[in-house]
Amino acid sequence: MAAFFRAASALACCLMLGACLVTPGKFESTLDIRADRQFSFTYKGEIISSDMKGMGGSSATPGGDPIGDGAPEKKDSAWRKTALQKGVEERFDSGSDRNDEAQMQAIAAALSKERGFRSARYVGNHRFEIDYSISGRLTHSFLFPFNSDAEIVLPFVAIELRGEDRVRVKAPGYSNGFDKSRGPMGQSSADEDAAKALDGRFTLTTNAEIVSQNQEDGAQSAAEGKRIVWRITPLTGEAPMATLRVSR
Repeated sequence: MAAFFRAASALACCLMLGACLVTPGKFESTLDIRADRQFSFTYKGEIISSDMKGMGGSSATPGGDPIGDGAPEKKDSAWRKTALQKGVEERFDSGSDRNDEAQMQAIAAALSKERGFRSARYVGNHRFEIDYSISGRLTHSFLFPFNSDAEIVLPFVAIELRGEDRVRVKAPGYSNGFDKSRGPMGQSSADEDAAKALDGRFTLTTNAEIVSQNQEDGAQSAAEGKRIVWRITPLTGEAPMATLRVSR
């Protein structure tokens, strides 16, 4: 289970190298939460890395597994091995386009080896094609993507435990409501381009009681119980959000 959360952490590795802020492009994402706390999450589509050179990101490697349920593995994760072997940090400092391309390729190669990533491909222009799928049980919070050493953290999806029998789902990355000017470099043209590229759909299915949600059409009946679908565009200013009551 420790590797389960490290998989989501790996996607933010470019943040740790001080290179970028990752945001969605065109995508399809699903989240299924059962009343017994079993859940499955998928993300298929583009992820865009906005250039944040000079922001002074940390060069330390992620330590441990802050939200996993097991002891951290002693061996390095695949992305870290790849990054170090290829000398990503040194090449990034050189600032050349060729080295930047090599960094992106190294990240894609590393991600493809992590659990949960069925595929990860760099397609150029700071865009990745991602196919991610993971399942587990909500005994603790879940973030995608996640990196504890990043100076900027913008999770696409966050699942928080609220009290003994509730979970709150919030997807700040699936909106343009996040104020990027709070970051160390402020709003940039790269941020604006990424915001314009936002184009996707987020579907939540559950058989748990829906305490609250912010999709104006509400929940619809489905074979899985109830289904809520948020259509995400550059005009989406409010992050998708729902609170569910689950078993203790």
